[in-house]
Amino acid sequence: MIATQRDRHAALRERLIDAAERTIAANGLAGLRARDLAGEAGCAVGTIYNVFEHLDELILCVGLRTLAMLDTALGAVGLARPYGSAEEAAVDLVHLALAYLEFAARHAVRWRALFEHRMSEARPLPQWFVEQQHQLFAQVERPLVTLLPDLDPDARRILARTLFSAVHGIVALGLEEKLASLPFSDLRDQLAATVRAITTGRDELRSIDSAPRATDLRQG
Repeated sequence: MIATQRDRHAALRERLIDAAERTIAANGLAGLRARDLAGEAGCAVGTIYNVFEHLDELILCVGLRTLAMLDTALGAVGLARPYGSAEEAAVDLVHLALAYLEFAARHAVRWRALFEHRMSEARPLPQWFVEQQHQLFAQVERPLVTLLPDLDPDARRILARTLFSAVHGIVALGLEEKLASLPFSDLRDQLAATVRAITTGRDELRSIDSAPRATDLRQG
């Protein structure tokens, strides 16, 4: 009996995450309503809060899937590792940036939802979500080991997040045409040129101080 109840609970949880994922992918966070989710999953509205502690948890479960998709997309474009030279590592960083752009363009609505969501009531991000973020950042850290082998590991982790932020800013502003309207091919070329320019300034990268402690993609 206990196992059956647990199975039903797990199945309902998956149905709710699936329903929320479809809604967010189609309409963004603004389209997410508990009553609609309950109807699609075949449960009462109140039952959602028996399965999830709060709606933030459900949204983060969808975000976790998006992060996993992004991690897979970035992992698929990497060069053979370990790298044979710093130049190969630099090229891989460019490939990662372009893969990020392609993912953001292809999954624009759910990608934006990752950054639009804010935790309510000042709740911290759960550890399982932070760990998925760390796995994603590791994709950027890997070529930095070859590019800057003498860099302190803590400084390298922060640098990886800084590079991610720089790429994200270019992608977000470019796709949303906040500063200028560029054809996608031009945006792609500009992003690649920027990352190449960053990787050639290795002396400047080595000067990165490890004092700031960024820990996640966005503050809740």
